[in-house]
Amino acid sequence: MLDAGLYIVATPIGNLKDISQRAIEVLNDAQIIAAEDTRVSKKLFTLLNISSKKKFIPYEDHSEQEKFQTIINLILEGNSVALISDAGSPLISDPGFKLVRECRKQNLKVTTIPGPCAVVCALQLSGLPTNRFMFAGFIPNKDKARLDLFDELKNINTTLVLYETANRIEKSLIALQEVMPQRDIAVIREISKMFEDCIQGSIPNVLQKISSNPIKGEIVLVIAPPSSSENENLDIDTLLTEELKLFSIKEAVKNISQKYNLKRNDVYDRALELKQKED
Repeated sequence: MLDAGLYIVATPIGNLKDISQRAIEVLNDAQIIAAEDTRVSKKLFTLLNISSKKKFIPYEDHSEQEKFQTIINLILEGNSVALISDAGSPLISDPGFKLVRECRKQNLKVTTIPGPCAVVCALQLSGLPTNRFMFAGFIPNKDKARLDLFDELKNINTTLVLYETANRIEKSLIALQEVMPQRDIAVIREISKMFEDCIQGSIPNVLQKISSNPIKGEIVLVIAPPSSSENENLDIDTLLTEELKLFSIKEAVKNISQKYNLKRNDVYDRALELKQKED
């Protein structure tokens, strides 16, 4: 019998065998299932031979504000609630953080049952640096918003991971090529399923492969961090001048070197020269 509380349970993203024994036990024992789509969840329960004769509560983006207090009340009444998404780890580009935050505020039990996560799996398959990464969610479907997002991300010195749909991936790669033309990327699809695939290389090469052989399924796009050559055309003097209006030399150098992936000593030397000219 589970204690009253919230159990965040990861479900398979493809292969049903990827679900953990602990996850199955928790889903079997939980009194209430809070699910992104109860129809999808009930089908999953049937496939996993887990009883679906229990209370299911829909927990979606548009209903999150309304639903989380209902779930809190159920836990306060002594119920165990399992939170699941349609696939993978809950809260990763899915609703749920407000519910967890409120549980914490009210000193209710919250625990996680780890399992499949498309972000981590894609990184493992990509062949791109994994020591530091940022998950940036779903790519917007509007042209301007898509370009704005890539422009916002381009100077962040880390591997980037984003979700995309198969029917929009070409548009996203064309926009990415405009903003970050020198990057290596990986397009990963159908993780852990029969047709799992990873297309890795330069943006033009990946685009050519996808254009000649359109892909289907769920997509994860992984983008390599910026290389030092991308910053060759940066106007470092102008950037430093603006930073030095607001910050000390040390802070300005730190800000510029981190943002643009530059050697701190080189930036510091240039900042000193600018300061001396100014004085």
